Amino acid sequence: MGAINPTAVERLSAGEGVIRRLRAEIAEGTFPIGARLPSEAKLADRYAVSRPVIREALRSCATLGLTETKTGSGTFVIAAAPATGLHLGEYSSQDLHEARPHIEVPAAELAAQRRTDEDVAQLHSLLEAMITETSPRGWVELDGELHIAIARASGNRVFESVIAELRGALTAQSELLNLAAHRQPDSDDEHAQIVRAIEQGRTDLAREAMAKHLARVADAVTDLAASANTDRTHT
Repeated sequence: MGAINPTAVERLSAGEGVIRRLRAEIAEGTFPIGARLPSEAKLADRYAVSRPVIREALRSCATLGLTETKTGSGTFVIAAAPATGLHLGEYSSQDLHEARPHIEVPAAELAAQRRTDEDVAQLHSLLEAMITETSPRGWVELDGELHIAIARASGNRVFESVIAELRGALTAQSELLNLAAHRQPDSDDEHAQIVRAIEQGRTDLAREAMAKHLARVADAVTDLAASANTDRTHT
């Protein structure tokens, strides 16, 4: 790996720029399978971004199945192209897409029936925080809180417990989709539609809005998988 001059990444999409560069350099063999990636500090210098941006990109590379971090040893390349499914800790993206409609759609419907003024206030507070949040990591943490709050508003503790259990996987998936697929603005709009339906007590609209949101997330993951297959054919 020869020395490469630092290359600035677009500030408006720094995380996306870094993950695209990393994916390209892994696919091209600049960082071959088995190689240890440079340290966070060196990668930050290489791409002219902050270390938090590098950490976000590295988490997304792991979610794509490109890298693996070994405590005390560093981050290593384990594949030249993304896996066809996302690696989300104990769960796969397929696990989430199969399960979430059976949990979060009825939870949204029940929330529209049972929400309290306190529930609605909390949902609006989280929405407003997400819209003004400038940190990608901060946004996905708020995203997890919002989905848990919707489940809590349903009054069904099983729904709330299951979403809380899935939070780590949901956060990893959301972070990657925001970096690689510009999902954050669309997600903000979709979340607002869900909360509006819950506030109005419209069970039909709450079901529909949540189902649409989950379907669009699944579509974005499918698009990433298609991109992964394209990468494989050119590797």
